[in-house]
Amino acid sequence: MDFIAFADLCHQGLLGDQRVLIRADLNVPQDEQGHITEDTRIQASLPCIEMALKAGAAVMVTSHLGRPQEGQWTAKDSLAPVAARLGELLGRTIPLIQNWVSGVQVKTGEVVMLENCRFNVGEKANDPELSQHMAALCDVFVHDAFGTAHRAEASTYGVAQYAPVACAGPLLSAEIVAISKALANPKRPLVAIVGGSKVSTKLSILLSLANKVDHLIVGGGIANTFMLASGLPIGKSLCEPDQVEQAQAVMALMKSRGAQVPIPSDVVVAKSFGDESSACTKAAQDVQSDDLILDVGPQTSAALALEVSKAGTLVWNGPIGVFEFEAFSKGTESLARAITQSQAFSLAGGGDTLAAIAKYHLSQDIDYISTGGGAFLEVLEGKTLPAFEVLKARAQKS
Repeated sequence: MDFIAFADLCHQGLLGDQRVLIRADLNVPQDEQGHITEDTRIQASLPCIEMALKAGAAVMVTSHLGRPQEGQWTAKDSLAPVAARLGELLGRTIPLIQNWVSGVQVKTGEVVMLENCRFNVGEKANDPELSQHMAALCDVFVHDAFGTAHRAEASTYGVAQYAPVACAGPLLSAEIVAISKALANPKRPLVAIVGGSKVSTKLSILLSLANKVDHLIVGGGIANTFMLASGLPIGKSLCEPDQVEQAQAVMALMKSRGAQVPIPSDVVVAKSFGDESSACTKAAQDVQSDDLILDVGPQTSAALALEVSKAGTLVWNGPIGVFEFEAFSKGTESLARAITQSQAFSLAGGGDTLAAIAKYHLSQDIDYISTGGGAFLEVLEGKTLPAFEVLKARAQKS
């Protein structure tokens, strides 16, 4: 590994009485009442925190939550519910510290939560002065927030430049290992599944994957655009007609390599979008002008499951249909179960993907679940993330 691993510092006994600042990704979904609805990211942060405590450190944890305006505290973006849930999981009270940039009092063996780092003016702009104040709080900075690794902000990048020691936490390290296994030297065939609403937001990723993978499965609104690009009717389905040429370019690139983008042969449609909408399965060529395509049909599901069963490596980002509505969830569920039953190494990431995995209780059957959204997509695209850059630079100086 090209950077310092926090686990190594712990094993070497170098953290006794040291102040450790952990940048975690605790940006969890909440309902309108502020109750946490899914705590995968909090659970994922536990090993790093427990490791630091066991090593005898004084521990500070911070994260972003939501998109608050810098300099303005709001209850809905406060980490208070996160601190409470983390305390439940650790079996201790976790104090939430406000206005922490100028200094924090924390004793050895204690854990405190530092309020939403995005409340700090200069966070998103990676302000050097703010970064230096953050660095002054600690002896060791630990980046364990893969979900923010694609952002060069004060709490993810700047602090790593100025802290006495900057290292990668166990979650960040595990992400790098898993992604390298899936993309750098994968067992073939390599199958990528990319769902979502828009081709335009994932076009560069699709083009990058088309140069690497053996099969590229597309789902959701993206699949509708590919169906249109293949000459099939899509009715009033979510689609980007201006991206048809790009979709055709992806298919042509795959074909030139002897690979393919499977196009749905049957689909599940409705006349309106909603949980109570009546579902109807049709052959792809029979979609009517007033139909909404909301899922793939059983024939397509079986074909995709067969492709998945042959894979050596599977990378999954995005659902196949509107899985939140029961009548249109079968395609995503079928694919998810095919992935878990495959002998391939499976890597899944993205918020909707995590939600689907949680819905079908399949987390134990996916080899690695990435906590990153945008960061996961940028790695799939082949980009080098800012967090990796700064940690690698710090390791070379040590």
